[in-house]
Amino acid sequence: MDKTSLRESVQGRALPLRGDDIDTDRIIPARYLRCVSFDGLGEYAFYDERFDGDQEKAHPFNDARYNAAEILVVNKNFGCGSSREHAPQALMRRGLRAFVGESFSEIFTGNCTALGLPVVTVPKATVEQLMEQIEAAPDTQVSIDLVKCEISIGNESYALTIAESSRNALIKGLWDSTDVLLSQQDKIAACARSLPYIDN
Repeated sequence: MDKTSLRESVQGRALPLRGDDIDTDRIIPARYLRCVSFDGLGEYAFYDERFDGDQEKAHPFNDARYNAAEILVVNKNFGCGSSREHAPQALMRRGLRAFVGESFSEIFTGNCTALGLPVVTVPKATVEQLMEQIEAAPDTQVSIDLVKCEISIGNESYALTIAESSRNALIKGLWDSTDVLLSQQDKIAACARSLPYIDN
């Protein structure tokens, strides 16, 4: 695999988003699903929670302190609801590259992994510690290490959990199924030549 497809770690600033059961309809409202491509979806992430008409509301995604955030820290059951893949697509196009939380919807996790976005869990107490530290110092760097299975912030490190299938796909660069398929073109061609209904 191309080394650029490896996802052994993610480092960057983080954005704390408090609240349980944040569903995909809140992440990206249904009226924005009619797009032909996912380009531009980032500006509509949490749109209805960020705006009242033309008026901007108080929301972490509107807070300039988190403009450079690449890691989203959430609470319980994030990404629940419909299976729309637009949700992680919108968050990725917003600049987010990884997710840390108490728990996530299984489908949301799968959709993220397919984009090369790590989704890791930590205990509730750890989430609270992370959020408090980030809110106190938004420029603090957070590091997610999928090889060591730990998350670091400041001088503190915490154990993280991630499904082994997702971890394996990310650290070995196997998360992109199209890339994996294209890397096997010689074998695919050889198989096609062996098929009587393809080989004239």
